[in-house]
Amino acid sequence: MVTARRGFDGRLPLSAMHRLREVLADTDGEVRFSLEFDRDPLQVPYVELRIQAQLPLQCQRTLKCFLLPIDMVQRLGLVKAGEGDDSVEEAGLPPDYEALPVGPDGQLRPVDLVEDELILAVPVVPVSPDSEAVERDWPIQADEESRANPFSALAALKKH
Repeated sequence: MVTARRGFDGRLPLSAMHRLREVLADTDGEVRFSLEFDRDPLQVPYVELRIQAQLPLQCQRTLKCFLLPIDMVQRLGLVKAGEGDDSVEEAGLPPDYEALPVGPDGQLRPVDLVEDELILAVPVVPVSPDSEAVERDWPIQADEESRANPFSALAALKKH
């Protein structure tokens, strides 16, 4: 694919991505992606992955569903996996490349590649951009303060 400078476009339903479904609020929708194989001027083989999607997530502030827009371009340097120490080859990648280990057969599964990148794009704590942050000072009441200090009971014994 790299030598022929091939490219592929495709669409995948969100419901087909089993690992990603665990973090989604809903599985309706699809992902558009494209893969382009080539070599850069330093002759490093790469695949450029473009992904566009609307991921339905549950806002952890409002508990309502919202759509997270994903529009990403990721360049992955292809490194050989399973043949000794590939850290040398991985260390030789340009700084804006992520390493993508490729087995001896040279095959990639585009579905897994797209799903991996989408999982990485999901925030740890999804929050809708439309929600408002709740910021307020809550005063501590006297009875809560005494319960919060485990040594307050010892202080009372010391006085007697």
